[in-house]
Amino acid sequence: MLITTRAIVLKSVKFGDAKLIIDMFTQTHGRMSFIVNIAKTNKGKIKRQYFQLFNVLELVVDYRNGKELQHIRDIRLAGQFPAISLSPGKLSITMFLGEFLNYATMGEQANVPLFEFICSAMEWLDASASGYVNFHLVFMAKLSRFIGLYPNVESYAEGDVFDLRAATFTHTIPMHPDYVPAVASSNIVRLLRMDFSNMHLFAMSHSDRNSIVDFMVDYYRIHLPVMPALVSLDVVRDVFR
Repeated sequence: MLITTRAIVLKSVKFGDAKLIIDMFTQTHGRMSFIVNIAKTNKGKIKRQYFQLFNVLELVVDYRNGKELQHIRDIRLAGQFPAISLSPGKLSITMFLGEFLNYATMGEQANVPLFEFICSAMEWLDASASGYVNFHLVFMAKLSRFIGLYPNVESYAEGDVFDLRAATFTHTIPMHPDYVPAVASSNIVRLLRMDFSNMHLFAMSHSDRNSIVDFMVDYYRIHLPVMPALVSLDVVRDVFR
């Protein structure tokens, strides 16, 4: 069956001399993996440069239900973010978010709002000249809404800790080690109130930013067991000192 869909590139891995295995999040079918033959000349239809991280593609897919690796019948570049590649800070952020999303969306079915959120977030980052140091934190917080992991913040009171397992704030220390201390928990509440347009108004130190990203990764790893230790976490922790 032929299907037409937009797709966001999350990961590409070389397979043999002239093939790539590509993980993408598609608009119509959620997570899909593809195996593609890369053209050896400029006349070929499928080119390696199409599969840069976070590129948006228009695909015609020869879809086979239950097949692990799908095949692309036709392809067109539908969107890319050239300013990101010119900024070391933005590159570090997207490298981290690409690895993070590759696991956070694993097994995700069709989710058009999530697809549109990722596209619009990358458009915002590409267009921004400044004020994006907390982008990855706000992105991770907002993503939780789309995959059913948004924390319960209704009962938060000053001095509460955040129970990572229960995904809620509590007045008492949990009987397990997976919780966020009170000061860092207040920063998480502030984070949940941010969006991309106002996050520059919230002052946050480098150490606070790293503390939050560590806790956010722990939170996702607890609730998404497929997520391993992220190789790129150290990269994003070192930027914006």
